[in-house]
Amino acid sequence: GKLGRYPPWPGKIVNPPKDLKKPRGKKCFFVKFFGTEDHAWIKVEQLKPYHPHKEEMIKINKGKRFQQAVDAVEEFLRKTKGKDQASSHNSNEEKNRRNSSEERGKQSAGEEKRKASLSEGKLKKGTGEGKKRVSSVSSERGSKSPLKRAQDQSPRKRGRPPKDEKDLTIPESSTVKRVMTGTVAGFKWPPSVSEPVKDSDAHFHHFRLSQTEKPAVCYQAITKKLKVCEEETGSTSIQAADSTAVNGSITPTDKKIGFLGLGLMGSGIVSNLLKMGHTVTVWNRTAEKCDLFIQEGARLGRTPAEVVSTCDITFACVSDPKAAKDLVLGPSGVLQGIRPGKCYVDMSTVDADTVTELAQVIVSRGGRFLEAPVSGNQQLSNDGMLVILAAGDRGLYEDCSSCFQAMGKTSFFLGEVGNAAKMMLIVNMVQGSFMATIAEGLTLAQVTGQSQQTLLDILNQGQLASIFLDQKCQNILQGNFKPDFYLKYIQKDLRLAIALGDSVNHPTPMAAAANEVYKRAKALDQSDNDMSAVYRAYIH
Repeated sequence: GKLGRYPPWPGKIVNPPKDLKKPRGKKCFFVKFFGTEDHAWIKVEQLKPYHPHKEEMIKINKGKRFQQAVDAVEEFLRKTKGKDQASSHNSNEEKNRRNSSEERGKQSAGEEKRKASLSEGKLKKGTGEGKKRVSSVSSERGSKSPLKRAQDQSPRKRGRPPKDEKDLTIPESSTVKRVMTGTVAGFKWPPSVSEPVKDSDAHFHHFRLSQTEKPAVCYQAITKKLKVCEEETGSTSIQAADSTAVNGSITPTDKKIGFLGLGLMGSGIVSNLLKMGHTVTVWNRTAEKCDLFIQEGARLGRTPAEVVSTCDITFACVSDPKAAKDLVLGPSGVLQGIRPGKCYVDMSTVDADTVTELAQVIVSRGGRFLEAPVSGNQQLSNDGMLVILAAGDRGLYEDCSSCFQAMGKTSFFLGEVGNAAKMMLIVNMVQGSFMATIAEGLTLAQVTGQSQQTLLDILNQGQLASIFLDQKCQNILQGNFKPDFYLKYIQKDLRLAIALGDSVNHPTPMAAAANEVYKRAKALDQSDNDMSAVYRAYIH
């Protein structure tokens, strides 16, 4: 759902509309989500009781919408508790409670029918896009929380939708049981694909790419170490590891970590490394940016060379190819601190030629090299929900496991150096082109007398609905272009993606057109604003 970026979300089981078919496969329930009014079929193993996991989820999810959803749950529980207390004075208490539950279920079903007439397309997503949304929960949605298998003790036959909510019986405390047996309030959790394994995060997913000769894709669950998956039907074998410590915490590596570059992305990454207990030494070109992290427990490095020489694994996240090269090859640079066994991980978004050159000079000194550009923005960096694309030294990738779990929700290992750079540029090319199209649509709506807000509402009800679309449109409608992803950097990525296409004689006309619009926005002094400020290129 919405680019797979939602954390587990509170919801309640309701009766589906009569004309809405239940998807085939595992047993699932029709869930209405608090605070969003969205609906979807959710597999039973993805449902967890609300109370045991409430406090932990609130600590993890700081967003305003999530807090509003929790408030809605609490209000619902207060009303339910009041009704239950009133009914407890009757002689036939259990019968009355079941009747009350049935009545609420009927009301819920009636409510869903009314909503179906207003948002038929959204409800149809229960079998179409809704099913995709659940799939996104299971494979992409991230959360720093413990993973436990749902206990299905329902007497109903497997695969049948609930006729009313009283059929659910889950052994919990009386309070939780009351909620679960009426209309169930619970978090959606990604399903467990492996038994809990110590020292790994439940919802941090590793993907490893290996090439064979046959044309297909397979996903295979593994436990702690990543292995090469050899399938008879698979040419591209991608494996997901979904395992956790019993308490859901990350055990930080005992290796000393260095970090160079405290920009929009680097700052959030370092903060999460420190929160998860890593020993981190930081350096930034403008030293005052280090002060906050020194207060949080980081150590200060005077030069990149010093950081590399005193740390086991040094990460870097800088703006562009020139900055990445200067950091390594310049005075007191990374290369001067490299000696056999030292590890360098470049998280900058650069072209494949640049990263290949850097890898060669690092390895020539006996160092180990990994490229690991990240997909995301400042907010996702702060939340520890980045997507990490890695390539290069496979052993170093595994050594970085606890670091990647701290800073991201997903990592992909893509093979040899250069692959991650190419993939990252393609991802950002798509994102940058989409952003320009959004701006173009909003301005065309304005000049033709259409409501921009209504356009956003329509888009949010359709297949393009996403967090990215909603946030960027809100930026434009509010005139708030505080940078979450600098416009100058998305233009840089478009430029590099176009050059990548040139190198293989592949046409990139959409990216080229978008690039021209971003260049216009840069000429209008929008470089240091958010990428959504490309809107201003259309209104001058």
